[in-house]
Amino acid sequence: MELLREGAKELGLVLDSRHLAQFERYYRELEDWNQRLNLTAVSGYAEVQQKHFLDSLTCLLALPQKRAAPTIPDTMPLQHPTGALRVVDVGSGAGFPGLPLKIMLPEVRLTLIEATGKKAAFLEHMVKTLALADVEVLSARVENVGRQPEHREKYDLVLARAVAHLSVLAEYCLPLCRLGGRMIAQKGESAALEAQQATRAIRLLGGSEACVKPVALPGVWRDHHLVVVDKLAGTPEAYPRRVGVPSKRPLH
Repeated sequence: MELLREGAKELGLVLDSRHLAQFERYYRELEDWNQRLNLTAVSGYAEVQQKHFLDSLTCLLALPQKRAAPTIPDTMPLQHPTGALRVVDVGSGAGFPGLPLKIMLPEVRLTLIEATGKKAAFLEHMVKTLALADVEVLSARVENVGRQPEHREKYDLVLARAVAHLSVLAEYCLPLCRLGGRMIAQKGESAALEAQQATRAIRLLGGSEACVKPVALPGVWRDHHLVVVDKLAGTPEAYPRRVGVPSKRPLH
């Protein structure tokens, strides 16, 4: 895990032997399951370290803090206390970015939402294999979860990676985010354009103006960005709309 360790150091993170052992086990299980279930197109020791694990850890740069910073920093020391944040990963897939963040911040309470059964089964397996506490896996559509009282506007941090256009993603994520909480979407080269196009949708759903933070790390996707939206107002009861509607008729 040398590539991961060195890349994390550039973020201000120190990975100890426990972290590295968990990431090593995660990689082995991912490769094994991927041969049978095709969980991810990214495979190989170097690629997974950089394009899954390290890429996921870049979300720590925008982690909510008790004292909000005027800008998103370039480094985020792990020693900075975060408290027991309640975090949800929307469309978690093979566990990114949620599980790498949980490995680094074991005190967070994590929910992984994944509609595809085989991927949800892998997530359950990884939670048990890595002996992770306070992790819930929901095999469900996020549109339905966002209307359930136990999840609606209950999360401090909502994460999403490569799920949908930002205007669609906002309708998936912001109903889950509590007032004063934060949504972080990992995006590629289209980040700034998507943020501009999603301005009205984000505002309608209770979000702030999107902050687009470029992130440059060796081996991580080119043109990598974090799109950060804070929750300023309650999401209207009409959202999220029923399953399939947000993607078919995005808010503009």
